[in-house]
Amino acid sequence: MSYACSRRVLSAFFLLALFAPAAQAEDVIFAIKNSHPNAMRVELYSQDRDYVWPGDGKDFYLDDGETKQLPISCHAGESICYGAWVDGDEETYWGVGPGNQEKCEDCCYTCDGGETEEIDLIP
Repeated sequence: MSYACSRRVLSAFFLLALFAPAAQAEDVIFAIKNSHPNAMRVELYSQDRDYVWPGDGKDFYLDDGETKQLPISCHAGESICYGAWVDGDEETYWGVGPGNQEKCEDCCYTCDGGETEEIDLIP
């Protein structure tokens, strides 16, 4: 390959890298209140990729009556749904439930920074 050809190829790669769309990261805080008389577990599920928060087989734990702020980093515009269930009772759930297995209304949020309104998980 000639020097001029190599230079054109490198220039093309540079321009592609410069103008290729990159996934923008956003930070979002899910504000969740446990109004159930028992402790519960919560996970957040991306609907646009195979990703779960907090991940690595872990979940967020909320005692009865506890409110937590759950900060996550996500891709801008990504749809994220919460799944919550009573600790030790996966049949009592909210949102998409454990493992993102259920359908829900009003349990998904768009990753666009900021904080969700308080999500009150009531019996």
